[in-house]
Amino acid sequence: MTPKKELSWWQIWNMSFGFLGIQFGFALQNANTSRIFQTLGAEEQSLPILWLAAPVTGLLVQPIIGYYSDRTWHPVWGRRRPYFALGAILASLALIAMPNSPSLWMAAGMLWIMDASINISMEPFRAFVGDLLPPSQRTIGFAMQSFFIGIGAVVASALPWILSNWFSLENTAQSGHIAASVKWSYYIGAAVFLAAVLFTVFSTKEYPPNPKEQEENNLKTAPLNIKFKPRTYQIIGMALLVATLCLAFWIHSQQLEKELYVLAGIFCLFGLAYLSSGILMGKNIYRIGFVQMVRDFQNMPKTMIQLAFVQFFSWFALFAMWIYTTSAVTSHIYGTRDTSSKLFNDGGDWVSVLFSVYNGIAALVAFGLPVLAKKIGRQYTHLISLWLGGIGLISIYFISNPTLLIVPMIGVGIAWASILSIPYALLSTSIPQHKMGYYMGIFNFFIVIPQMVAASILGYMVQHWFEGQSIFALVVGGISMLFAGFLNVFIGEKARVTAPSDL
Repeated sequence: MTPKKELSWWQIWNMSFGFLGIQFGFALQNANTSRIFQTLGAEEQSLPILWLAAPVTGLLVQPIIGYYSDRTWHPVWGRRRPYFALGAILASLALIAMPNSPSLWMAAGMLWIMDASINISMEPFRAFVGDLLPPSQRTIGFAMQSFFIGIGAVVASALPWILSNWFSLENTAQSGHIAASVKWSYYIGAAVFLAAVLFTVFSTKEYPPNPKEQEENNLKTAPLNIKFKPRTYQIIGMALLVATLCLAFWIHSQQLEKELYVLAGIFCLFGLAYLSSGILMGKNIYRIGFVQMVRDFQNMPKTMIQLAFVQFFSWFALFAMWIYTTSAVTSHIYGTRDTSSKLFNDGGDWVSVLFSVYNGIAALVAFGLPVLAKKIGRQYTHLISLWLGGIGLISIYFISNPTLLIVPMIGVGIAWASILSIPYALLSTSIPQHKMGYYMGIFNFFIVIPQMVAASILGYMVQHWFEGQSIFALVVGGISMLFAGFLNVFIGEKARVTAPSDL
């Protein structure tokens, strides 16, 4: 590969600026989706399954977009930028439609569309850093993305509160209707999303693929290095399908919540993928994208596997926080479950401010993490950050004054900044350059699978273990984040795996 030249500060700024808009959309979604669902009549215990759209769309969209963006090149639009632009247009339209949903099922459907669109834009941005920056600048590249994620989320998370308190927009509405402050937050978010992403599209140029990279991504000419026989894939697929049946039977026989069938669905999805690819390979059919993607998943680099466990428990904690902070704060601290009351909506507005605080902290510390990482190593920097976040989530249980909730959000913000940068910096130097987009998409599995698990089991845990007290979902999330921090001890920071060209 031709060595990449170091980019200036402003070039890194320009290539990362689009994340400001992407996080604007995600922050509005994270801070307000539960509020919208509850306003439209959703029960508290049904929130996790309604949120399932986010992880499912990420699971399906990101690896596909990553795989095809690796193989895309246009002399004007480049490789990743066509996906930036398409996703931004679709996501902006979805942001406008979401708060105007007339019913709960419509809002749930719009969440699917909005999340899929955001993922189309977001996935190539992770590969963008690996495409344009040399290894020596990748930590600062991901830190710059974290900075814009934090800045975008600060404003977006606080928008309903700002519009209500500074511009006198109503933060309450008739039963079944979304408050004006929330609606206008989404409208502003749509405009910012589109403008920020298009700024990066038109201000940044990409390297054209060199002949060796084109050859490696050409399924018709790439050499085969068959590490696992087709029979191995078939056995793994059958084992996963048997696990699916056993889990489904147990859920049915114990008459457990239907949401738990999602866990069985995860096993089924992977089982069918492995079995189908094994059958195709048994017929000597290797040169199709589906088989290539399954084989790449099976042959992940060692560092990526180590990071997968850290990511799983980190994102389980984050999803617990995003789903349950509104209901936990309004019920445990504000003492109300009446979604039409002013007290509930004041609590919902304060949650938006708290989300703004942790994102602001993330933006402030984003450039400090690389400095700390140089002194103690990236994996120990990540460990400390996750422990601070875990302690913050657990401490919410012991707080009764809403203002003091700002303190645990500081720890959460430090953890968030680290989650958005350190794992990607570690990963980007351990995966093949010509598969950067696809492996970044696969890495997203370890973000969305824990979210699917959380969506499946948190409702059951809150209902049956914690007697409907959603504050304990945040405590579980905090414990999960502490464990994720501990797992960093096992990551070999210097571990590098060079995958064969067809892996």
